[in-house]
Amino acid sequence: MSGAPASKSSPNNSLEARSAACNVPPMADKLYIQPLTLVSSPQAVGGDAIRLAGGMAYAREFAVTVTREGDVVQRELATAETIERALEHLPDELGAEAEAQWAGLRAAHPPLQLGGRTVRLDQPQIMGILNVTPDSFSDGGKFLDDPEEARTHAAAMHESGAAIIDIGGESTRPGAAAVWEGDEIARVVPAIEHCVAMGAAVSVDTRRQAVMEAALAAGAHVINDVSALYHDPRSLDFAAASGAPVILMHAPGQGEDLHAGGSYGNVVFDVFDALRAARDRAIAGGIAAERIILDPGIGFGKTMAENLALLNALPLFHALGRPILLGASRKRMIGALSNEAAAHRRLGGSIALAMRGMEAGVQLLRVHDVYDTVQARNVWRGLRDAALTDFAGLADG
Repeated sequence: MSGAPASKSSPNNSLEARSAACNVPPMADKLYIQPLTLVSSPQAVGGDAIRLAGGMAYAREFAVTVTREGDVVQRELATAETIERALEHLPDELGAEAEAQWAGLRAAHPPLQLGGRTVRLDQPQIMGILNVTPDSFSDGGKFLDDPEEARTHAAAMHESGAAIIDIGGESTRPGAAAVWEGDEIARVVPAIEHCVAMGAAVSVDTRRQAVMEAALAAGAHVINDVSALYHDPRSLDFAAASGAPVILMHAPGQGEDLHAGGSYGNVVFDVFDALRAARDRAIAGGIAAERIILDPGIGFGKTMAENLALLNALPLFHALGRPILLGASRKRMIGALSNEAAAHRRLGGSIALAMRGMEAGVQLLRVHDVYDTVQARNVWRGLRDAALTDFAGLADG
């Protein structure tokens, strides 16, 4: 790839001059290949589209953006047919990253083998939420207070088509109190054992190594860490040794409060950078790339405007080359956009955001209302299947 330096009129020339005068190299350029236009099928645009991440979403136009210290210094629009020319205009040092991102956007992900269950990632899959906490924002703690109701709810999600049941024993809503790991283990282990016994694939929603260990020993298959394995210094080594798939979520808070410190220049690019760093750290720590799933962390330390920006930019995250999980069900932003509707009255908004995730090619949707979301997914898939045949024979114009 040939270099394409910024013009002399670029505002970053002063930065480069200051860096040179101080004998400090300028901040490295960063690249983002962002799908902009999604289409119903490649046939609809004469074949000038790619299949995003091996799923049922297709992208035609892309923005190839280079930033330096937060400022955009280069941006070019391209289609699937012209992307190679756009990438040739990038600085030489971004060549490998460009190739990795373009490959990531097109990479098909193999199924997850979770115990006796196979979870295919070529269509959206539904992850059902089971909170066994006293202060969950969505269910008010009823599944902790009444284990029989929790078991009934888990069975209903499983029968409704949940590919995975995600069990958590600590509330991560803003202002929630920290939980001692012994209490967390006592909450999640019985629920995990029950769900595994009924044949479900199970993930454990925790950021503590001891809970991860107890959960996997009880039969859980996936580690879902909202701190991306940063919170507990023991968790990265354990996750690597366990061989379990891991979900790494973005949250700005480094301590007990995951929502603290949410300050962004460009929230989309900043979260992309943070997930890239979390992915690379996990791989360097011994976790195989194919066992990593990434989550942009909707609602964690982000304003409503920032959440909306991330939701509109979801296709970009496929450039990281890993499956994407979206957890937006019943989130506060839905209430804010619908006359402060209470959590239990946010089904319509939750379905709308799940549909946004499907359109963007997200592989996993973490939801409270499994039956309704599975139904929406099945109808959406029917539309997609039909779109692939509506233009049969027209790919060549």
